[in-house]
Amino acid sequence: VQLQASGGGLVQAGGSLRLSCAASGRTFNTYAMGWFRQAPGKEREFVATISRSGAATYYQDSVEGQFTISRDNAKNTVYLQMNSLKPEDTAVYYCAAGFSMSIKLSGYDYWGQGTQVTVSS
Repeated sequence: VQLQASGGGLVQAGGSLRLSCAASGRTFNTYAMGWFRQAPGKEREFVATISRSGAATYYQDSVEGQFTISRDNAKNTVYLQMNSLKPEDTAVYYCAAGFSMSIKLSGYDYWGQGTQVTVSS
């Protein structure tokens, strides 16, 4: 499966962005999806994951209640709604597909190219 992330940009602190990740192929609903981010000079970290059906989600503690992951299997797309953004949310955000929900990078087999999110103070 090929993944294409989009929706990043420059936003002021307190603003919102919605990231999208479009997947190719007809098997999108057989994959759990995840969002990760990587800030400059830091390791890539888990943000959120969603089950194949969308019924289950799990978040990194620091974004719980602030970010919402969702998916539309009819559109082969997973979303990350980010609200109340803070400068520390600045990072390149990556979407990923795997066979089950995971908080680990190694739990995913396919990765998108990343989209830059910059939050100004």
